[in-house]
Order: sequence, then C-alpha cells, then structure tokens
Amino acid sequence: MDGLSAAASISAVIDISFKIASLCSQYAAAVKDAKKDIERLKKKVIDIERVLEGIKQLLDGWDEAVLVTTHKLSNSLKECLRQLEDLEKRLEPGKTHKVMRKVGLQALRWPFTSKQVDKIVADLERYEQTFCHALQVDQTERILDIDQKLDFMSLPTAKGASFDSHIDEHDARCLENTRVELLRHITEWIEDKNGKSIYWLNGMAGTGKSTIARTVAQSLADQRQLGASFFFKKGEAERGNATKFVTTIAANLMAHVPGLKSEIKKAIDADPAISEKFLKDQFEKLILHPLSETQRKFSQALELFVVIDALDECEREEDIRLILQLLAQTRNTRPVLIRVFVTSRPELPIRLGFKKMPDGTYQDLVLHEVSKKTIEHDITLFLKHKLGEIQEQRSLSRDWPSRDQIQALVELAIPLFIFAATACRFIGDLRDNPKKRLDIILQYQTSNQAPTLDKTYVPILNQLFDDEDEADKQRRTSEFREIVGSIIVLESPLSITSLARLLDISIEDVSCRLDSLHSVLGIPVDEDLPVRLLHLSFRDFLVDPQKRGKSSFWIDETETHKRLASKCLQLMSSPKGLKQDMCNLSLPGTLRKEVDNQTINESLPPDLRYACRYWVHHFEQSQNHICDGDLVHTFLQKYFLYWLEALSLIGEASESIRMIGNLQSLVNPDQSAITLEFLHDAERFTLRNRSILENAPLQLYSSALIFTPEMSIIRKTFSPKWITRLSKVENDWDALLQTLEGHSNWVTAVAFSPDGQLVASASADRTVRLWETATGFWRSTLKVEGFWSFINEVVYVPDGLYLRTDTGQIPLSLPGFSTSSYQERVLPTVFINDAWITTKKQPLLWIPPEYRSEYGTVYGDIICLVHSSHFLTFLKIHREEMVW
Repeated sequence: MDGLSAAASISAVIDISFKIASLCSQYAAAVKDAKKDIERLKKKVIDIERVLEGIKQLLDGWDEAVLVTTHKLSNSLKECLRQLEDLEKRLEPGKTHKVMRKVGLQALRWPFTSKQVDKIVADLERYEQTFCHALQVDQTERILDIDQKLDFMSLPTAKGASFDSHIDEHDARCLENTRVELLRHITEWIEDKNGKSIYWLNGMAGTGKSTIARTVAQSLADQRQLGASFFFKKGEAERGNATKFVTTIAANLMAHVPGLKSEIKKAIDADPAISEKFLKDQFEKLILHPLSETQRKFSQALELFVVIDALDECEREEDIRLILQLLAQTRNTRPVLIRVFVTSRPELPIRLGFKKMPDGTYQDLVLHEVSKKTIEHDITLFLKHKLGEIQEQRSLSRDWPSRDQIQALVELAIPLFIFAATACRFIGDLRDNPKKRLDIILQYQTSNQAPTLDKTYVPILNQLFDDEDEADKQRRTSEFREIVGSIIVLESPLSITSLARLLDISIEDVSCRLDSLHSVLGIPVDEDLPVRLLHLSFRDFLVDPQKRGKSSFWIDETETHKRLASKCLQLMSSPKGLKQDMCNLSLPGTLRKEVDNQTINESLPPDLRYACRYWVHHFEQSQNHICDGDLVHTFLQKYFLYWLEALSLIGEASESIRMIGNLQSLVNPDQSAITLEFLHDAERFTLRNRSILENAPLQLYSSALIFTPEMSIIRKTFSPKWITRLSKVENDWDALLQTLEGHSNWVTAVAFSPDGQLVASASADRTVRLWETATGFWRSTLKVEGFWSFINEVVYVPDGLYLRTDTGQIPLSLPGFSTSSYQERVLPTVFINDAWITTKKQPLLWIPPEYRSEYGTVYGDIICLVHSSHFLTFLKIHREEMVW
C-alpha cells in the first residue's frame, strides 16, 4: 500500500470509529439493559481511533516511505474498516431507525447479545494491538534514527586526514624566515576579498609542498578562518583515495558554519546512504546545498578556507579530475564563501583539470620555478638549523659542520627540500657517527649528473651492503625487496610485528633490515606501531621503471603486489586465520554493536585485518586472472563466509560488494566458469543479506543461508546443520517466494496438533487449512460460513480430533493420516520474539523483515512463521548440531 492509500485508509477508519462511538452514546442514553456492553464497544472503538490518530500524526511528520511497519498495515486496515462498516450498519439500520426515532429514543433496541459483543470487542482488540505495535515500532525507529543522525560522528571521515592529526603532529612547518616571499604571496591571496576562489601551489616531488600546506593551514586555524582540511597520503588507507573526501570536508565544515548541521541532517534524512553515493551527489547534497540553505542564519557573509594537500596522491585519476570540477563550484557559494588552497605535483590529469576550469577560478604558483637564490637561502637556513641541533645533541665541536660542508649540501639539495630533510635525518641517526655520515653524503658532490632523487637516496641505501661478499649481498637484496618493497606498496601502514606475521618471517629479520633506514622511513621504537613512508619520493625512487636491471634496489611493483596477495590469502587460510565466530561469541544472535573493540582487536590482529581488507586490491594490482581451482577460488569455497564475518567485525562490511565485483572483473571466462558463477551468486547473497552482514554477522551462517534460494551456490556450499527449512523456499534468485501459499487473505492464527505433525492456519478468507509439518504439504481446507465468521483463534483439542476456534469446533477427518489419541503438548524450546527466534532469552536466528508477523508459533524445535499476509514457513532446530 502506498503512502497516500495508507493515510486515506487510516482517515476512513478514524471517521467511522467516531460515528460508531456517537451511535453507542445514543444507545447508552436510550437502552437500559445493555449499558455495560455498549460502553465496552464504545471504549474499544475510541481506543482504535486514538491509536490511529497517533499513526496519522506520524505520517504527517515523516516521509511515509520510511515508516516501514505502518506500510504493512494494508490488510489489517481494510479488514478493520470492513468490520466497522458492518458494525455501523447493524447499529444504524436505515429506515427502521428513522421510524423508531419518531417514537422516541426509548424505542431503540440494542442489536447484539453479550456474547456477540465479546466477539466484536475481541476482533477490535486484535486490530488495536496490531496498530499499537506498528505505532510503537515506527515511533521507536524514528527516535533512534534522529539520534543516530544527530550524532554527526557517524558521518564517515578519513582518519588522519586533518592537518592537525596526531599522526602527523611532528611533521615540519616552515622555519622562521624561510619561504618568506612565498608565504607573503599566499597571505595576499587570503586577504584579498576579491581574490580567486582557488590557489594551486604545485611543484615536483620534494619541493616542500606539504610543509607549506601545514603552515598555511595552521595560520588559517589560528585566525579561525580554516573551515576544513584534507591531506592526501598514498599508502595511508582512507587518505590515499577519495572515498571519504567529501564527508570529511563536510564534517569539518559543520564545526565552523552555524546551522550547517541541521541542513546536512536533512540531506541524510532524504538519503541515509548518501555517504556511499557518487562524489558529485555527496558534494552537492552535503556541502553545496546545505551551505546555500544557511543564508537565513547570517547577517553578513562568512568566508572560510579549505586546505587540500597532495591531491596527486589520490588513488584514481578519475577522482582527481572530479574533485577539481567540484572545487570549481565553490566560487559561487553564498552566503558562506568557500575558498580552496590546493597543493600537488604538476601531473597531467591535474594540469588538465585546472585548464578546464572557468576563467578567473584559480591562480597558481610553481614551486620549482621559484628563483634559485630564494631556494638556496631557505635550504641554507634549514640545514644550519637542523645540523646545529645535531651538533648540540651529540656534543660535537662548534666548528662542525664547516661552512664549506653546509654549502656543499645546499648545492646537492637545490631545488629539493626533501634532500635536505632526508640528509639531516641520515646524519643525525643516533646509531652512527654524524661526521662519518656527513662524509658519505658529500661523496656524491661530484656526481652532479646523477638524478636528484638518486643523490638523495643512493648514499643511504649503499651503506646497507658495505663490506659484504656477493652471497650476503644477494640475500640482503632479496630481503630488502621483500620487506621494504612490501612497505612501500601497502595500502595501509603496518607495524614491524604485523608485517612480520603477514610476510611470515621473523620480527628480528624485519627489524634488522629496517635498522639502517630511519632516515627514509618512520620507524617507531614500539614494534607494534606502524612503519610509515616519510616521503612519497622514496617510493618513486624505488619503483622507477628506468632502474629495472640497473639498480639492486629496484622494486618490481607488480611482483610485490602478487606476493602480498598470496601472503594475505595464506594468512587468512592459516590455523591462526579466519574461522566461524572469530571473536568466540558463542551466541549466534550477538549484534555487531555489542562486540567491544578490544575483543575484535584481540581476535583480528592488524595483519589479519589488513589481509581481509586489501587482499583483493593486491590481486588486482598483480595483473593476474582468477582460474577455477586456483588459490583464490579455493579460498572462496572454504572461507567466503568467514571473510564476510571478519569484514563486518572490522567495520568494512560496505566494501564487500565492491570487492566481490572487482573479483568478477578478474575472472578469465574461458578458464573460470565455476568461479564466475560462484562470484555472481556471492554478490546476490551479500546484497540480499546486507543488513545481517552489517548488524549481526554470525547470522550469515544460519538466517542468511536458510532464507536463501535452494539453488544458491553459497547455500549449498555452506548450508548449516543445526537448522533446516521444512517448507519450500524460492528455487533461484529470480523466482518469487514459494513457501506455503494457499490462503487468499491474511492469516490470523496458527496452531500445532498435539503430536506436532500438523499445523492448522486460520485466515480472514474464512477458511482453516491443514499442513504437514514434516513436508509442508497442504492436506485439507475447511470452509466456515456465517456473517461473523472471521476466525481469529484456532487450537487443537487434546485428542487431536477437533479444532476449537472462536466460531466453534471443527471436526477433523484426514484419510491416510493418523494422530495420537492423546499426547501432552511438547513445550517449545525456542520462541518467536519480534525480529528474532530466541532460546533461553538469547537471540538465535534473525528473521528477515518479509518473514515477520505476530502470528507465528512453535512446537518443540519446530517453528512456523506467518509472513507476507498469507504465507507460512516451517523451520526445524537440530539441537544436537549446536556447538554453543
């Protein structure tokens, strides 16, 4: 029933309830011998009227489509309206009533006996309970929905992307008296109220763009002009792509723009999944439109700045171009004026993106085109400052380093600040003599023809293999490529401990290989903290295709991804890898939100979490294809559900669909028909059971499977042993639901026979149907006639030979099917409780929304569900197979 018919039906029932209550008042004044019955009936119709008024108010205040339970009232409303219309006719019989009114009110006769009133009130009370249930559920869900949406921390943000993130707390800002001219130029742009909406600072690798961006962001924050910041960083999970770029910017802006929260809340109300939609839609609905709607909140315009660093480190070129298109739209935002400061390398997609912007949108400055004199001045100040700190810290003589040594370093560095910074870290390493290390760097002073990145990194890497014979050098080179190669291509940084587990090598070997690389990698003292790239240029140096076959340090990126994909699969498949019930929760009804983070972290250590989240990415980058019977296919056949459970626990359930889709694109159709079919089925299974995946992951092994089509590959591969479905289920994904269909109207009651072999279902179609529990076969239909013949209650008498209903007893005679003459009813061991089948007050099996109703029943371990108005489904619990 659509929203309009829902509102119309509710109004109709309210109107007729009011009329009946008025008629009852007339009868109460005129009839003396039925006052209690009249008052009971009047009270019940007034109760229904009040409940429906509450639902009507809920419909008036909310988009009707979101009131899921109310939308399921279609049949109940229609049947209630029909019964009330019949009731009105009996109370107001037309011409006869007009004649009686001429005689006087005393001539009115109450048309019902007390027993008939009992029946009518019972019917109306059942409707009232149904309506009350819908009202309570939808009211509760709306309250929870509001609370959740007001908690804007739920708006997904990229961890560590803010300029003042703790992760980057110690990253450099511009030293005093350096970058003076450049910072003055940027300040003039900031202070120019008529300035361009975007400032693009670009420069080649190592020219100090991020340092300048942090300095600008800090200055804007100090002046309360910073609205948001996003510092991209390749290899840092969410900071390496645009997935959470818009939502992070929006979340930042909310803290600085009055009234923006309520406007963004409206966007979330209209589309709760907005954070998963196209970036363009996110930008318009979470930023542009909310900003434009805040105009009533301001007496004057508000100007805020957004700082975006290292845009070139965003993973996909398509996203980079799209971000630039979106940023260009900020030039028209009013009354909140948003201006953007962007830094990046001058890569082709970015240059083209800026060229496509309308004239007058941006101004730019190229760092590596700044005068050599200015760069030389700034690098000299930097080196004097850093080497002075080393001299003081290590108690070296005051004449170290000499003026000539500093000048030689300056000449080696120009125009790259990254050279100066890396050299100082290398020289200041506490495990060696600074004087000796400075000499190593200066040995390359004569190699002026060498590329600048070579001069930056070759001296550091060469000392890894000093004084070694050829065999040792080959071994160390292999270890370097495996360990350092993995570090530079990881999608998210890992600690020494986690990296060792992932690569299946000793922690000591990893520590030893990294011991001399502190100047190019951020290596914490604590081996459980992540090892990070200090600068992307180190990765660029190692994977440079031109160095293939020429440098012992060259990393084959494709081969490294292939090795990591294999290592991830091996780890997940190992005895310490994935399993059913990763957190040993035991109870299959445990909700994801009930599992504390400590339990998850202990059960899924960082290396295993990484493998679950990124193995598909590494396989993609390895440029391999999936074939039937290979490592990927074998893993999916055994561990697919374990993998989904793990993704849910680590908060990455939403990524599962995308990863399954990516795997499908890697299948070789000529050699992988079985795998491709498996992945297609896996995608349908995951989409259908997304709610389970996100909220109750252990139900993947039971509810998700038991309600999945019989021909599903996932169901046949992982079918649970502790519960079976006795009735039919849809045969395939495209089939309609084919459970125990038979009634032409909604089912009002169900009951098991004393021995549990039969189930009787009563319906508003005025029939009772009998079904075999073991097979789900329909055995008989009993027709009930009479004006008040809606059957609302049904129960077997103890000998199983009669059905007792609220309309009388019905004899049973089923040829070829015998029941015991008397058998004490088997008490249920499980119970139906709203959305769950429970045992011992603990959730056991989640019931999909389309299978829920208030009329289900249980006999021992057999469950009968009534759903979709006139369908029945039978389930059987096998307790001997339960492992909890």
